[in-house]
Parts: sequence; structure tokens; C-alpha cells
Amino acid sequence: MRDLSGDINVLKFHRFITSVSARCSQLVNYKSIADDAEIDQVTAKNWLNILETLGLIFYLHPYSNNIFKRTIKSPKLYFYDSGLVAYLARWSSVETLMNGAQDGAILENYVISEIKKGYHNNGLWPHLNYYRDKDGKEIDVLREANGTVYPLEIKKTSNPDVRLTNVFHILEKSNKIVGEGGIVCLKNEFVPLNWKNSIIPIRCV
Repeated sequence: MRDLSGDINVLKFHRFITSVSARCSQLVNYKSIADDAEIDQVTAKNWLNILETLGLIFYLHPYSNNIFKRTIKSPKLYFYDSGLVAYLARWSSVETLMNGAQDGAILENYVISEIKKGYHNNGLWPHLNYYRDKDGKEIDVLREANGTVYPLEIKKTSNPDVRLTNVFHILEKSNKIVGEGGIVCLKNEFVPLNWKNSIIPIRCV
């Protein structure tokens, strides 16, 4: 950490981590982060490695399957502590955060980090990925276990449309079984959407 000892580097590191927090739940863009902090991309990558080693951030990597040729290859970045994201992004209250430009991203960050921490707390390592292709089709979270893939969407709504699960059908092209999926949202009750998908309250995560 000697490279952070000088005042100017500390200031740059603060700009760097603030820039990273503004990009939670997004594809990693080293150039944009480096430009914000006025550092080079090599330094940005090294500092991201520091954050990951310290247990502050983690990545979701794209779902890998030889059948899907048009998937995005970049990982998405998340913080383990969504409160830290809100603090760094200077959202001073729940109300301003819920109505701010980053509300959906922080909600996604919260849900995925809670899923991941839930597994870790039980001594398990979750196989979590995301899906996004060059045609714009996206699934927020894919959990794979025993040859079965379970898809989840995360939405800031209490009344999600069942059509949000239509994208799950793309997984049927893979060589995996597609398990039960759902939409994690603000609804208070666990409700079936159809024979295979359900509305999942965030409190159940």
C-alpha cells in the first residue's frame, strides 16, 4: 500500500473508489474508472484487485456456455456492503436513494450481495453468473447447481409483469436443465407467476 502513502495518491484513491461505487451492478469499465480518478488503467486494475482482496467488492462473470456465441464477456462489479455504496455515492437518506438515479443499481447490488453472503455464511460457494448478449437480452442472476440453472430478475417494483421472465427461455438452448426462476422485487408476499416462476420478496433473499 506504499503507493497510497502520498497525499495526492490518497485523493486519487478516494476518487477511484467513489467512481467504482457509482458503477456498481455495471460492466467493469477500466478506462472510465481510470479517467475519473486521473490514473492509468493498470493502476485502476491494481486498485480493483486491492478492493477485491480486502473483501469490499466481487464480480459476477458472464454465463459461459459454448452454445451462446453472442454473450458479453466482461464481468459485472458489486460491493459486499450496499451501505458503503450509498455512503460513497453521497445518498444521505433512504428517500433520496429510493428516488435517485442509482436506485435500481443499488437494489441489484443489495440482492446479489445478500445471496452471495448467504451462501458464504453457510460455508458454501455459490456458482453465480449473469447473462447478457449483444442483442440486449439480459438475466440478472443465474445460479447453477447439479446441472440445473436457476434464473432470477431483480426489479424495483411491487407488481412485476410475468413477461419479464420471457427472457429465461433463451436458456433452453443450452445443455442445462432450466430450473425454477423468479423475480425478486418489492412485493411483500411470495406469489406464483406461472408454473415455473414466482415473485420473490426481497426479504426472502
